[in-house]
Amino acid sequence: MKTTFAFAAFAALMAVSATAKADNLVFSSWGGTTQDAQRSAWASPFIAKTGTNVLQDGPTDYGKLKAMVEAGQVTWDVVDVEGDYAAQAGKSGQLEKLDFSIIDKSKLDPRFVTDYSVGSFYYSFVIGCNVDAVSACPKTWADLFDTAKFPGKRTFYKWSAPGVIEAALLADGVPADKLYPLDLDRAFKKLDTIKSDIVWWSSGAQSQQLLASAEAPFGSIWNGRMTALAASGIKTETSWKQNITAADSLVVPKGAPNLQAAMKFIALATSADAQAKFAKATGYAPTNIGSAKLMDPETAKTLPDQQTASQVNANMAYWADNRDAIGKLWYAWQAK
Repeated sequence: MKTTFAFAAFAALMAVSATAKADNLVFSSWGGTTQDAQRSAWASPFIAKTGTNVLQDGPTDYGKLKAMVEAGQVTWDVVDVEGDYAAQAGKSGQLEKLDFSIIDKSKLDPRFVTDYSVGSFYYSFVIGCNVDAVSACPKTWADLFDTAKFPGKRTFYKWSAPGVIEAALLADGVPADKLYPLDLDRAFKKLDTIKSDIVWWSSGAQSQQLLASAEAPFGSIWNGRMTALAASGIKTETSWKQNITAADSLVVPKGAPNLQAAMKFIALATSADAQAKFAKATGYAPTNIGSAKLMDPETAKTLPDQQTASQVNANMAYWADNRDAIGKLWYAWQAK
């Protein structure tokens, strides 16, 4: 009798655990105001629509994602990653193929759609400045590398990813249409000229804090973080000259515990309405081609997809093919 009761109790516990698992989805992103907007524009409507709770985690960590997959202990269901990482991770077997019977890719910008990922949002690296902390703000990448004209600390993205190397080469006079393949020796030589004045940021939230505190009053920043800074009351200036564009992607790690829910979450997150709401909140551009008509013109014209006069598009295919090799050289240079 005890055995029967114990078995029944165990079975009931397993049933409750299974239900809890099915009723929860874990979303990992970059934290700060960006993830706050993703929670509001994507997660909250998804919870209301499906009854599935969305637990927030982060910041996104590629080493952690890879370790989860290799150990067969995946706890993330949907992850916001950089586009070049998505391309590489899909090829290397770290991601689930997306179910396009659930996700309507016909409504998404085709530049950011692969078998393993869809665009999350479209952003630019811009030159951001805390106006009250300096006598003048840099306008160009060459300005940002000019410590005589613009003395003090400046901030750049810490990780090996599109953006910083391109900025260094543009500052050194390389034409935008001649950036690829990247001349890494030339880029590192240019970066050496300001290395002692660089404060590295590892998350969008940190980049905001560095500018707001004036620890590094100007630097290379994601445009949405400048939008958030301005909204917080900090007097800012953003230069879009040669803004360097890329897109984040939504992916599902291989072995994600809630696969179907993950596909449904991505479907909602990339819908026209959800993308429009996220764009309005962050200043990042939507990847759903139907979102623009849902936004007021004043907001729409401030987004990266409208700043095309001197825009530079990062070559995600090049980065996906060369990410590991570039990363090895990048971190070795940083460690010197």
